[in-house]
Amino acid sequence: MFLNSVAGCSTTVEDWNPVDGDTYLSKEGFIFNVFGYEHPPDRVFSFLKYIPAKFKRLFNIKYLERTWNHEGTELFRAERLYTAENYQQLLSTLRTHFPGFVYYCPFRSKEIISSPLDFVARVYVPRECLRSLVETEEKDALQKRAIGLVKLLSDQSGVSMTDFGLHGSIALNMHSPHSDIDLVVYGARNFRRLEATIENLVKEGALSYVFANRLDAARRFKGRFKNTIFMYNAVRNTGELCQKYAAFRFKPVKKVTFRCRVKDDSETIFRPAIYEIENYEPLDDLSMLLREKTPERVVSMIGCYRNVARKGQTIEVHGKLERCENVETSKFSYQVVVGTGETEDERICPIQDSETETR
Repeated sequence: MFLNSVAGCSTTVEDWNPVDGDTYLSKEGFIFNVFGYEHPPDRVFSFLKYIPAKFKRLFNIKYLERTWNHEGTELFRAERLYTAENYQQLLSTLRTHFPGFVYYCPFRSKEIISSPLDFVARVYVPRECLRSLVETEEKDALQKRAIGLVKLLSDQSGVSMTDFGLHGSIALNMHSPHSDIDLVVYGARNFRRLEATIENLVKEGALSYVFANRLDAARRFKGRFKNTIFMYNAVRNTGELCQKYAAFRFKPVKKVTFRCRVKDDSETIFRPAIYEIENYEPLDDLSMLLREKTPERVVSMIGCYRNVARKGQTIEVHGKLERCENVETSKFSYQVVVGTGETEDERICPIQDSETETR
């Protein structure tokens, strides 16, 4: 492991406004990733990513063979990180052995992994981690490469380096020479500018895309820079935080399978990814709906379904229909959620134009 210190990377809990993409260390030594932007008072919705060796046997999950080391603590990570089965196993173990990390949400009527803020020992905000790394005098080869990539992207896109962030193992100073570079860019407009810039740099041969499957090819969020894999995702800027926790009450209705057209893609780049949709077309009898229950949006809680389709494109969706009640006005709308954490059979599939035309 590289041991170079990134001074001043962490943010105090008192000054922290938790947003998707932030990471925090609990007092027990767990490392969590923040999920989304809406959190209960004095808590933060999260996903447990790294587990200290001393707690490894408590969790009935299959781990990756490699380990990480954070300030002398050996850490393990699930082999399949974001599956419904593993989420339920994590929830079960936390409920039994660390119940403070389980929160019953009255607006979703289910238990969700989250941390009380007083359980948090240290916070790592991507923007601050990048700033601290830039200011660090002694950098190892991978750290220098990460800074070089950000400078290249900033220069070519016109997006300020202060609107980039660094997360993942480099941000936590527990990377190896073969680790990936995990970047975030703050703001929807900056993300779209960066997306176009990376496409141009790929055409010029300065970067290359890395596609492992159809979703990677649709998102184009993963690439290679000087033989190192990098990934980039969008995080909302402060001015883009529009909805607060407890503004809506959600009630699950039933599973649905359908095709639809993306009406608006402006919110698809974040997590949760929100696809405004039209032309709902059920694909089985169980998915037939009354007009008033036709969903207005598809919301993906699973990060890999961010930005997989643009406005005007067709997607096939397998998810859970929910009724959304505005707590203040009592008005109802409907949405379909992908990533309830209850079943693996929830997904968004972008449909190629040729497939759409044959229907």
